Order: sequence, then structure tokens, then C-alpha cells
Amino acid sequence: MMDQRKRTVRRVVAGGLTLSLLVPLLAACNDKNEDDPNNRRTLRIGMMYGSSQDESYYRQQYTDLFEYTHKNIDIELVPAIDWTEQQFEQPDKQQNVDQLAKVKEIMTGANPVDVMIVDSTAMLSQLVQENMLKPLDPLIKEDKIDLTDYVPSVIDGIKQVGDNQLYALTPTFVPSALFYNKTLFQKNNIEPPHDGMSWDDVITLAKRFGDGKGGKDATFGFSFNQWGASDGFSDMTQYAAPLGLRVYDEKGEKMLVNTPQWEKVWTTISDLYKKHVVPTQEDMQKIYEAQNKEVAGGDGNQVYNPYQNQLFFSGKMAMVLGQYYMLNDLETYNKNYEKLKMTKLDWDVVTVPQFINEAPGIGTNITLSALTSINAKAANPDDAWAFVKFMNGEDWAKLKSRSSYEMTARKSFIKPRDGMNYNINAFTQLQPAPQQSLADAKLLQERPNLNFINQLGSSEFQQVLSGKLSVKQALKEYEEKGNDMLQKIKLNPKGQFDPGIGGDVYGGGGVVRPLD
Repeated sequence: MMDQRKRTVRRVVAGGLTLSLLVPLLAACNDKNEDDPNNRRTLRIGMMYGSSQDESYYRQQYTDLFEYTHKNIDIELVPAIDWTEQQFEQPDKQQNVDQLAKVKEIMTGANPVDVMIVDSTAMLSQLVQENMLKPLDPLIKEDKIDLTDYVPSVIDGIKQVGDNQLYALTPTFVPSALFYNKTLFQKNNIEPPHDGMSWDDVITLAKRFGDGKGGKDATFGFSFNQWGASDGFSDMTQYAAPLGLRVYDEKGEKMLVNTPQWEKVWTTISDLYKKHVVPTQEDMQKIYEAQNKEVAGGDGNQVYNPYQNQLFFSGKMAMVLGQYYMLNDLETYNKNYEKLKMTKLDWDVVTVPQFINEAPGIGTNITLSALTSINAKAANPDDAWAFVKFMNGEDWAKLKSRSSYEMTARKSFIKPRDGMNYNINAFTQLQPAPQQSLADAKLLQERPNLNFINQLGSSEFQQVLSGKLSVKQALKEYEEKGNDMLQKIKLNPKGQFDPGIGGDVYGGGGVVRPLD
């Protein structure tokens, strides 16, 4: 989560705003009160994370244009969690920040924020449940705002956490799609994927590539990310996200993994690895070694190649799940493939595969960002609504449509990149999968050693991949060892302890320590 926020902070859009863009916006927002010195007021905007060093970035991203076009409104940014304060805390305190408590601090009290921008539907859901946000539906109706231009999956995804009501809007989101190599499908006379496919259909399609043996010269059918390397367990977590399956109960006292649903998930993903439909870590290592030998045997004038270990770009991967910003790599690659002595990539995208029966319309790796809401205790609710409207309006969408990392939530401004031709609608069809609830996040903060439940699961999954255990055996062990560990964690949630189930799983003689 922290890495994701840091990546977001680095995504500063190049270039500035031109006067030609500002003039019509200024004219649209200017009224007789905007220049009235007696009508000056402050709009306080709360954010999840921030610091004084990052304030210029956040102002550029969210508030500068609004402040420019609303001359008598001063913007005050209020981070719930200040990075500059966090960096000097002990590691355990850095990890175990109660995000909800911090957000509540700036939304209540004598001087609450007017607007709250959150970065997850889980946080939004909690604030809705605690009646801390103002419903936007009456305001939208009163101002006759047409929501039909918004991407339906974005609006529906926000409504899901608000009992079919809107408590926030977002100007952008980060969708995913299934990228595929058109040349590989044509070469093998295989019908390419299409929108609306199920996971079973995509997996069946992926199994038609390769010989099932893997290795440095193999062609693989599918990968859960563009880099290819994974332990398998993280891929399985991503795959199962739309199903909402739990590893342990809400109290953190009982394992819930030894079920037919989990057995089907483990069997599906382990089968992909065993048959080398998805590249294993051993496959990737052989590919790395072969490429290093090739470089070492060259003329010494090798050009830096960031794509040499990405199998989709080297024509060795038929399909890959990628987020919207993978378009950046594809664009750069096809402009420079000759310099890299590689082959131009002919590609397209379709919707992420879905569970047609269990979770129709739900995708994976889709993020709703900058969810902007109005504090129920806002001292300045009118300006707060003006800001939410502005941030989610057409003029703002026009600017944000230029982002190479996020997609605008306004359909009328969604189009393929200049010079590129692909199925742009693939990015807008599916809703995001449910995120970790704040109750689960809080439990993890209170008992950081719960992180080792996933480590135990990964270890058991490796036993399946190596053929030492069947899926049934591994899940039974995962349940039994996990239940034992949960009880020990309940008694000693943060400190060192010996769960008594083998040092080979945990390291250091079986002593569990909090994650760094």
C-alpha cells in the first residue's frame, strides 16, 4: 500500500497548464462574488497521506486550477497521515498506523475538513457506515448533473459501497485489461481472445500455447503481470480476489481455507504452473541466464534493454494481465524496437477475464483513485460541493484525459492514444473487486504477525508445485497449522514467539517476527 502511494506521488504530469485552457474555465466559474474581498473564505481539503514537501504536487494535481478560477477561495490541504512525522517513528509504528482513526481526527473536532479525498473504496465504505459523509445524490439531482457520461463501472463501483447511493465521485481510475500478442495467435492459427471471456475460457486458450515443458525457448500462454516472475501464491490471491474468499474469520481465530472453493482455486493456479502455461521461477531463471550469455558473447556495445526479461515484449507470451499504464511501455517499445534489435509488437486488449457465474461483471486489479467526498460536518459545504463538481467536471476531465497513468472517468474524453489503435472499451467494462475491509486491516494492525499466515500459505503452495503434497493435503495442513498459529498470534500478536510447527517454514528456528 505504501509503495503504491509513493508511486502515485511520482506520477507528476509533465508540462504546465496553458492560458488557452484557463481562460474558458475562468469565464465559466467567475461570478459577481468571486472577486468580492468581503466574501473570502477557506476550503479545507483532507487527504490520506501528505507532507509539506509534497504539497506542491497535490496542489498541482487537485487544487491549483480550482483556486485560480475561484479567486476568493483559499485552499488548505490537511493530510490525515503526515509522511514527515511517520519516517522518524519506529518501524512497528510506521506499519501499524490506524488509518481510520487518523482520518476521523481531521473530519471531526473544532475545525473539520470540508472535503475528504480517500484512495480506497474500503475507507470510503467505512466512512459511509459511520455516517461521516454527505450523500451526493440530492446535490447531483438539484444541479441536474448528467451521470450518463461517466463510465458505468466506475459509478456502480462507488455505489456498491454506499448502499446504491453516491457518497463520492472520482475523476480518474486505473483499470486493467488482458493484453494479447496478435502475431502469436495468427502464427498458431488460434482464435484470439474477445471481450467478456470467463477465466475458464482464457485458461483453456492459454493452454494451447507451448509444449508444457517450459524452459528458455518456450512460449507461454499467460501471465498475471507483464514481468512474469512470481511465486504463484500472489497470482492466486489476485485471481481469487473477485470471489471474496476469506483465509481466516473476522476475529482472526479460525482458518477458512479447507473448502471446495479454495481447493478449486489452488488446483487451477497450481495446474497452470505445473504445465508451464504460466512461467515458473525456474523458467524465468533459465531465460535470464540465456540472455546474459547472449549479452556476454556480444560485441560489447549492448544497448540498455528494459524489455529483455519481459516475455510479452519478446514474443514469448501470448496473453498478459496489465494495468492501463502498460500502454506507456508498449508505446515506447514500438518506437524503439529496432534499436533494441527486437521485433515490432502487434497487440490488442480485451476485458479482464471474469467469473461469469460467481462474480459477473467484476474484474481484478482495477483501482478507483481520488475518491472525493464531502464531510457531513463540513463548515463550508457549498464550496465543498463546488470543488467536487469542478474536480469531476468536463473541463477537468479534458485535462486528466492526457494522463498516461490513469484513465478519466468521463466517457466522452476516453480515446486511444495518438498513433495507437486498440480496443479502448476493454478498460471500462468491469467493476473493481472488493478490497480488504477496514476491519480486516485494523485486525492486521493490531496483530502484525498475521502476515505470517500468508507466508504459511505460500509455503504450502510451494509444496503443491513441487509435487510433495496434493492440493487437498496442502489445504488440510494449511488449516491445521494456521489454526495453531492464529491462537499463538492472539496471545502474542506482535512479539517474537515459537509456533512450534517447523523452522523450515518460518526461518530462524520457527521464530515468528513482525515483518519489516
